[in-house]
Amino acid sequence: MAATTTPNPNWQERLEKADPTLSVHLLGIGGAGLAPIATVLHESGLRVSGSDAHSSPRTQALAEKGIRVYPSQIGENLTALPPEERPDVVLISSAVGPQNPERLAAEALGIPVVKRREFLAVLLAQRQVIAVAGTHGKSTTTAMIVHTLHENGIDAGYIIGADLPGYGNAHNGSAEWFVIEADEYDRMFLGLSPQVAVVTNAEWDHPDCYPTPASFQRAFAQFVDQTRRDGLVISCGDDDGAEELRAFAPSRGWWISYGMASDAELRAVSPVVAANGCYTAEILWWGAPLVTLFLGVPGIHNVWNAMAALAVARYCGVTVTDAVAALSRYSGIARRFEWKGEVNGVTVIDDYAHHPTEVIAILAAARSRFGSRRLWAVFQPHTFSRTRQMLHEMAASFAHADRVIVTDIYAAREKDDGTLSAGDLVAASHHPAIQHISGLEAIAGHLAENVSPGDVVITLGAGTSYRIGEMLLERLGNR
Repeated sequence: MAATTTPNPNWQERLEKADPTLSVHLLGIGGAGLAPIATVLHESGLRVSGSDAHSSPRTQALAEKGIRVYPSQIGENLTALPPEERPDVVLISSAVGPQNPERLAAEALGIPVVKRREFLAVLLAQRQVIAVAGTHGKSTTTAMIVHTLHENGIDAGYIIGADLPGYGNAHNGSAEWFVIEADEYDRMFLGLSPQVAVVTNAEWDHPDCYPTPASFQRAFAQFVDQTRRDGLVISCGDDDGAEELRAFAPSRGWWISYGMASDAELRAVSPVVAANGCYTAEILWWGAPLVTLFLGVPGIHNVWNAMAALAVARYCGVTVTDAVAALSRYSGIARRFEWKGEVNGVTVIDDYAHHPTEVIAILAAARSRFGSRRLWAVFQPHTFSRTRQMLHEMAASFAHADRVIVTDIYAAREKDDGTLSAGDLVAASHHPAIQHISGLEAIAGHLAENVSPGDVVITLGAGTSYRIGEMLLERLGNR
């Protein structure tokens, strides 16, 4: 294939200026990382197209906005276009390998191929960026910030890794502020130079990307150090990993912590479970009584998330009273303790939790929300590398559940080499009622035959585990 030059190689300058003639093609446009970017580009008035290996609700939603979405990733998506219609830059997801035929076609045509890290640095160069990083709680904290700012009249732009009811997952916004979930995978967040950096926690994850805890911590230290010199770092004072980051950024002028420790600048005191099954807590700033925080989403972890959102809102000029009032109206995002339905007295909840710490937190939240009701945990291990490195932590994470079902391992971007299976996870667990069942439909069938009125089924995982709950509800309805 003969190489040609791109119509205008200076895509960075044109993107920074939101040049409406700039054409961006997103390879993997249906993914959680690229779909929101496509929306922001489209709202900015740029020419946007993309492709994905499979059709999905995300690709359908993008097509409905007028974005051209190809249903497969083949070279002809680009080579069949007249030269003047070819994209100026191709943005690829982390899942797109070097031998992807569409990527190879772009490279042969001389079109720049970039990842999110490089692209977002240019896209957000003129915005006041609020970047939310952390192993756990990124999506919820980002969504809480977006909800709080918009409820108080600040039309901030945003990119969230999940859908926020009434807001979707992305918006360009008219305000100077832009809130982004700063994903550490593939070191995406190192393309950001935020005005405000939030670190919810820094616990080792993604062993396929960060082979050691030290490499993970170094990436977070670099992220924090890239905060603008006149900016603010907000970190969870109750997380050792987040607190250790202070030593890596000694020149940072303004750093505040939140949490339940006595030395936290923003502190939650005496959190208790209210009548709605969610937490309420007194919030103090440098020891001065502030207000009472009431939450509409369960789990003690959401008290921490809400404090981070409160700190950001105050920095953006929202009063404490208005911020707390908005947070009390926050009702959650997709796949984060999401209520899927109730049939014949059986309640089904879905959550994205796939790290042991997240599983513990979500099952604890379910226990506080539903009390003594029998709790079924259906867990889908996510990636072989994570399951192998955290096998014993995962095996010990189900204590709050009465019954546990483990699905086959969801490979995601990895391949099964036959050396690890879900059965190994079950064997490593000391839970008295844990079993492995292969196949999502088989699990739904088993549940349909064994659940009773009053039971709560919570599906856990970052892959396809949510489908089990949907199939269960359908089977219960038919029965």
